[in-house]
Amino acid sequence: MKINKKYIIFIFLLLFGFMISEAQQNNVSKSRVKLARVKYNGGGDWYNDPSGEVNLLKYVASNTSILVDPTYEYVDLSTDNLFLYPLIFLTGHGNINFSEAEVTRLRAYLENGGFLYIDDDYGLDEFVKKEMKKIFPDQKFIELPFEHEIYSAHFKFPKGLPKIHAHDDRPPQGFGLFFEGRLCVYYTYESNLGDGWPDADVHNDSPEVRELSLKMGTNIIVYALTH
Repeated sequence: MKINKKYIIFIFLLLFGFMISEAQQNNVSKSRVKLARVKYNGGGDWYNDPSGEVNLLKYVASNTSILVDPTYEYVDLSTDNLFLYPLIFLTGHGNINFSEAEVTRLRAYLENGGFLYIDDDYGLDEFVKKEMKKIFPDQKFIELPFEHEIYSAHFKFPKGLPKIHAHDDRPPQGFGLFFEGRLCVYYTYESNLGDGWPDADVHNDSPEVRELSLKMGTNIIVYALTH
């Protein structure tokens, strides 16, 4: 049976086009922003409220032009997978203990453009300060002024952080650590933004409170990706 050359060429082009399309889709998927949860040792519940990042990224997708992948992923600081993420998120209620290998990788990550957001979910403060001293031994957390760009990166927060949960009824504060003038670690205390991100029935926050939390979370992502 004689096979038409035009038919063969058509099939080849069809298959080639499919392969190109699939490759493009894979590249788009890889380029979508993910917010990886930091897995740490010490006994703290680093894994709590896994729907939080998913909901935040969906909110970011709905309110910005940023391409996101709204999935829950965690990252082990002792592996090179850390460098796959432009920003990472650490939270919990208890102890944190970074190993020497984790300290080395996290410092390299932050010094090479990475961004770490830490949210005190209550009871994390003393451990955050102790462990981050291993990363930047010559620094102390500096409270950011309300005029800092992170409070206006997308949504406006002229009075700084919103108060999501009462905790000790102290004013919410946002602190930073820097590398060569760039904010690379942002730490929220007495605000608990992360508790406003999970599904509504997890903490039973009002829609208004959840909206404020998601808006500020969006600011953090926009700031981290543009600085």
